[in-house]
Amino acid sequence: MFDATLVLIVLVAIHLAGAVAVYLTRQESLLTRQLNGIFGIAGGVMALILALIGLQRNLPGSGSTVLLSLEGVMPFAPLEFTLDRLSSFFLLLIAVVGIPVSLYSIDYMREYVSHPDQPGAHAYNLGLFGVAYQIFILSMILVVLASTTFTFLFLWELMALASYFLVVFEHRHRDTQEAGTLYLIMTHLGFVALFIGFMLLSGPALVGNTTLSFSELRISALALPSTQRDIVFLLMFIGFGSKAGMIPFHVWLPQAHPAAPSPVSALMSGVMIKLGIYGLLRITLDLLGGGPGWWGGLILVVGGASALYGILYALVDHNLKRLLAYSSVENAGIILLASGAALVFWSAGNTALATLALVGALYHILNHGVFKSLLFMGAGAVLQSTHTLDMESLGGLIKRMPWTALFFLVGSVSIAALPPFNGFVGEWIILQSLLLSLALPSQGAHIFLTLGLGALALTGGLVAAAFVKAFGISFLALPRSAQADQATEAPRLMRWAMGINAVLCLLLGLLATLLLPALQGISRAYLGPDQPTVGLAISGLEVRTGTDFGSLSPLLLGILLALLALIALWGLRLAGINELTRRSMTWACGRFTLSPRMEYTATAFANPLKRIFAFLYQPVRALTIETPGASPHFAQDISYRNPVRLWFEEYLYGPVARGIVWLARRASLVQHGSLHLYLTYILSILVILLVLTRG
Repeated sequence: MFDATLVLIVLVAIHLAGAVAVYLTRQESLLTRQLNGIFGIAGGVMALILALIGLQRNLPGSGSTVLLSLEGVMPFAPLEFTLDRLSSFFLLLIAVVGIPVSLYSIDYMREYVSHPDQPGAHAYNLGLFGVAYQIFILSMILVVLASTTFTFLFLWELMALASYFLVVFEHRHRDTQEAGTLYLIMTHLGFVALFIGFMLLSGPALVGNTTLSFSELRISALALPSTQRDIVFLLMFIGFGSKAGMIPFHVWLPQAHPAAPSPVSALMSGVMIKLGIYGLLRITLDLLGGGPGWWGGLILVVGGASALYGILYALVDHNLKRLLAYSSVENAGIILLASGAALVFWSAGNTALATLALVGALYHILNHGVFKSLLFMGAGAVLQSTHTLDMESLGGLIKRMPWTALFFLVGSVSIAALPPFNGFVGEWIILQSLLLSLALPSQGAHIFLTLGLGALALTGGLVAAAFVKAFGISFLALPRSAQADQATEAPRLMRWAMGINAVLCLLLGLLATLLLPALQGISRAYLGPDQPTVGLAISGLEVRTGTDFGSLSPLLLGILLALLALIALWGLRLAGINELTRRSMTWACGRFTLSPRMEYTATAFANPLKRIFAFLYQPVRALTIETPGASPHFAQDISYRNPVRLWFEEYLYGPVARGIVWLARRASLVQHGSLHLYLTYILSILVILLVLTRG
């Protein structure tokens, strides 16, 4: 019905036209916001059409087809774009997240317009934001379609630069500047690893060839020595893992997400970090065509460690967006864990379990994109209404922002993997694949997979605790500040966008059997055919794993839960509970009224877990008591601080940063401001190079 090449051309034209339009109308804030959102939505619709075209095609193998090849656009090499099953899936992710976020941004970005009573107080250039926003979405779309080394690296760098300008949009704040600098450093360190990895992967094909298409890389990879293949894998693992937010390269996430505008945070967490997973899957499953079992074991272990580390630090953080950022580290870890398990199964020759684990990873990628963007949009609504993200200053928002509270609750239940919402199905499939790992004969594989199973189980419990805190402390009880007490509901378009994602969370949970066959097709395209009776079998409304090892019907489970809720309500009504309800004041410890000081705080909620995991946090307690000079026995003011240690920032990146500063200061000794001295340096280097060349 649709020509894929034409759809791609229209998609590119929409985003480029959107970038021009928002820049030209930058003086009209309302029009600029509307145009940015409309062009973002239109581009998302075209990406959705292109994704459906790719997923529906019944082509052999990965279903790859060249969409567009542009000669002469760049001086070095042509730009080439190809659509296959894997890229189609990630296009679906970009569209599903990008459309509601673009709608959300229309109302959200009005916060950055100057207010009449405070001229210039919040005025930022929305035109430049719109340009970076359109380029960011377009670059993510084109990254997953790129089919040559030059095209991929060029668009990967364009995506990094566009997202950097979005992160530092509120450039007047020093914290934002520092977050942007850290993000830029980490993303370019990853880019260097990717560049070297692609060059090593090219091998002899690199000589005299500026195109280096992925089809040529597949052939080149077959001839590479095993040691060189291992080095390529490790470089790609570092490069793509830094974008995905795996430890120890995660440090930019907790800084960049709170600094960026909430629509940007939603896109970065919901989509951009998944492109790191896309790159890793593209390399391991496609270009390298698999590898030894330790590749998957490494990904699995690092993924499990990232999941635990991320959620443990989310538990003790009281900034709502930073908590969500650490949670993104945790979810990226779960996806890496499942992807690593798939590679371990594949290397062992068990394609059935490999398919099962990879389907779980892909479904969790989509689910996380939906519920995490919903949570970031909810956090943005709270920030816009209260002007704070500190949970200790929130509370009572469920009465003032009921729709936002409902949507944030849906996101919290989804991320906690509770039925009937989408997070449950993806994590259930991953859990099934790990439980079935006993079918492997390798004892070494059992060790890796058992560690992964334990990490997944512990992470699941901690996630539930973290989001009980996030929702309960922020939305329940009494307001703990004037900002929370005066909060108002989010604007209409923001509520619609959050509502779309909330409905998707429910539909992806109830109707999982409609999408899982497509994910199974993607997995089989790269892993090879499997045996459905011992892997993943989908029939009607039921999903079965193993040889009748486990079965699940998401829709029937959802219907059963709804019926149980209705029966409970009906039973209460029959018992006359409503008629026997007695209203009285809440017990206030002998006081006449309740006070916010009586509430359970975020600090109190996290303190028991902080004690349990003290070996990791190593909290630094600081107690300050001020007393009046006349009497030391009566405290006038008590302040208590209990910050946790950030291991990687303190023990890894801190020494490296101090070493770089030390070297820079020593290098400054050669900078005397003398032109003659600088010319002498140049002449000396030229002489040394001539001597070396002659030798």
